[in-house]
Amino acid sequence: MAVLEGLSIQNYRSLRGVTLGQTFDQQLGKVLPRLMAVIGANGVGKSTLLDALGFMGDCLNDGVEAACDRPHRGGFERLRTKGIDEPIKFEIRYRETSQSRPISYSLHIDTDAKGRVCVVYERLRQRRKGQPNGRPYSFLELTDGNGYAWSGEEHDGVEGNERVNVQMSDRQVLGIASLGTLKDHPRISQFRAFLSGWYLSYFVPELARTQPMAGADPHLNRRGDNLAKYLQYIERERPKGFKAALDLIATKLPGIESIRSDKAPDGRLLLEFHAAGYDKPFYQQDMSDGSLKLLAYLLLMEDPEPAPLIGIEEPENGLHHQLLSVLAQEMQAFSRKDNGLQILVTTHSPYFVDALTPEEVWILEKGADGFSTITRAADIPGVKALFDEGIPTGSLWYSNHFGIGNP
Repeated sequence: MAVLEGLSIQNYRSLRGVTLGQTFDQQLGKVLPRLMAVIGANGVGKSTLLDALGFMGDCLNDGVEAACDRPHRGGFERLRTKGIDEPIKFEIRYRETSQSRPISYSLHIDTDAKGRVCVVYERLRQRRKGQPNGRPYSFLELTDGNGYAWSGEEHDGVEGNERVNVQMSDRQVLGIASLGTLKDHPRISQFRAFLSGWYLSYFVPELARTQPMAGADPHLNRRGDNLAKYLQYIERERPKGFKAALDLIATKLPGIESIRSDKAPDGRLLLEFHAAGYDKPFYQQDMSDGSLKLLAYLLLMEDPEPAPLIGIEEPENGLHHQLLSVLAQEMQAFSRKDNGLQILVTTHSPYFVDALTPEEVWILEKGADGFSTITRAADIPGVKALFDEGIPTGSLWYSNHFGIGNP
């Protein structure tokens, strides 16, 4: 499965210039792990970081102006870092497989002479086969909507079959959005599929309690209101994983002896919760917010075609701290599988972080200038040594070894 190795964000709200992992411009960093947590105080930019991921996906799917004008963003000038007149810039570095060479994608967004939001620069590049150093070649490069792309696959170190001149008719549309749909540009298509597949969870337990008409959905949507249909799909496609998730949850919920699935007369899947002291079961609609979230997050990892990157904001809301440890351990175990997805979590909970290594934790802080900075916990002097001595990462955070105080 494709994996994100590094991400750089510039001039996006408080993220004046933050880099996670290894990018084309900062190759000395460590590549991102499959599970990573970003911690920090309120207001330092954790939500902004996740929104920046969602923003790139929205730019791809809807165009840059529509992405800026989403109600929670409020337009380009509210997104661009205050006092800065440079473009908003992103760089993504990823690999299709562990054996393939990394690919870097750059995207710059600004306004034109009439104040319209547009793409001012876009580039997709990769080193040639057998080239450990030197300047990578670009198989897509556009400046103000004009540039070129190489069609076809690379052969014997040559970029492709033909260099094609490109002129975008709409500068609000990403070049990878247009060219990525064409068979002649397979590498652009691969990256387009990678970016469009990112999943950011905005799970709403109240919506997840709804019981729509019978049907099966192959993926859980962002708000979780199709949870019942997703459960039906996973029960059908991944029966062992489905049962294992129910059994795990049953062992962690006080008073619950078992969780079973049953089919209603109209074909809907019903979850029966059998509690000690009760003759009759209760159902999904009666589950607590935390139980629903745990169920949804665990079953995300049973998706037969999971998103390459999943972002989850503050999973601790509504979850008992002991369940947070369970969730973190399950995410960690799954992410380390050969076909495991990549997960980015923002959290205030040291209980979640206790299950992680210092290499999997980043600390986000905001300086006196209002700009955010980010540091990998493993890069803080003394943290790795204390962890190796047996002190959990969350305990190090809580005892202020990260220099940011108590959560």
